[in-house]
Amino acid sequence: MRALPLIPLLLGSWLTVPALAANSSPEAGDWLKRLAQAEQQQSYQGTFVYERNGSFSTHDIWHRVQSGKVSERLLQLDGSAQEVVRVDGRTQCVSGALEAGVANTPEPTARVLDPLKLMSWYDLGVAGKSRVADRAAVIVTLTPRDQHRYAFELHLDRETGLPLKSLMLDDKGRLLERFQFTRLDTAQAPDDNDLKGSPGCKSLSQVAAQSAQPVTDWRSDWLPPGFELVTSSVRKDSQNKSTVSSLMYDDGLARFSVFVEALDKGTAADIRTQLGPTVAVSRRLTTPRGEMMVTVVGEIPIGTAERIALSMRAQDAQAKK
Repeated sequence: MRALPLIPLLLGSWLTVPALAANSSPEAGDWLKRLAQAEQQQSYQGTFVYERNGSFSTHDIWHRVQSGKVSERLLQLDGSAQEVVRVDGRTQCVSGALEAGVANTPEPTARVLDPLKLMSWYDLGVAGKSRVADRAAVIVTLTPRDQHRYAFELHLDRETGLPLKSLMLDDKGRLLERFQFTRLDTAQAPDDNDLKGSPGCKSLSQVAAQSAQPVTDWRSDWLPPGFELVTSSVRKDSQNKSTVSSLMYDDGLARFSVFVEALDKGTAADIRTQLGPTVAVSRRLTTPRGEMMVTVVGEIPIGTAERIALSMRAQDAQAKK
């Protein structure tokens, strides 16, 4: 479950740089600044729907900002029971199908939205007005300047700046993902009971995170312009005991991860799949260290993910060139 994909963005000061912002609206920049401030200042609770590949799910959310601490609980209301509780972006407990995936994944770094960088790769605009969940909204668009990232359409609450609806679109304007509130209450902050996980929400084990090494010795020979390495680690897979190197890249808005693992007797097959905006591409590589499997997972076009997978190199091999 991926909810509120843009709320965690932390926006720094919005600087006016005419050369980079020529195709961007200052008003759109002001609205994005309000969005970032709302995440850090505004408590709320509500219900939203999430759609991808024609599949819908409904979720309750409780979000409280108190003494500088951000607490949040997400609960899926239909289908399999899934729940997440986070404090300051760190997962406290999970349930349902989320349990295995979250427990085996390092805590993500906070996304820091650099306005100068954003304007280098996206054109920002204000497309008009709308109404979502019985609240007046302004429509802000983020249009990519190349084929390596997706477009966004944000419907921001005029009163608070919170995102009432967000759409992710491909280069043909087709919908990849929709997040939309059906109910939003900003007048009453959630209490401690609202933010407490249910009995089925299991505390997240930090064993894997503690055993992870802070860096990996793999790198990419090619990255889409604007993407930079934000974190990397090496850890032991709890199931097959193999060593897995992971690298996470970010352009300030979009994000993808690369996983590198030695092949077990060459039995793994290449994979190329997409679910909504999320792609997963696995490619076998012959390296000085033997046969490796490289997997790229993230919200980028599938062709871009394939090129990244084939560009991965061992640092020591690169140094010998």
